[in-house]
Amino acid sequence: MKYLLFTFVIVPALEIALLLLSGKTIGILPTVLLILLTGFIGAYLAKRQGMHTFIRLRQDIESGRFIGDTAFDGVCVLFGGLLLLTPGFVTDAIGFVLLIPYTRTILKPLLIKVLKNFFQNPNIIIMK
Repeated sequence: MKYLLFTFVIVPALEIALLLLSGKTIGILPTVLLILLTGFIGAYLAKRQGMHTFIRLRQDIESGRFIGDTAFDGVCVLFGGLLLLTPGFVTDAIGFVLLIPYTRTILKPLLIKVLKNFFQNPNIIIMK
């Protein structure tokens, strides 16, 4: 429940506050152009990293290597690309961190730990 509150209330409120502050500080037009620029750069990076990850995944499958790490990279690239398409500076920052291979490598153990704890939570009920 606390993740839903954070995702649907706190992050959008923070995004709105930063967009208003940016509009007041640098102006409305530069703020809109900055949002569009990050969206275009994000789409380019997501496409480039996505194709790179797809090629690496195919090579791993063909050579019989474990694909878990590469598949997780693909999920990070997808999620990062989606965040960059969402207008706002906080989501853009998180999206860029997930798209850049160096920062993604650093964050990967933390993300795996968070996801592992989330899915091993006994309070989650899966209904069939």
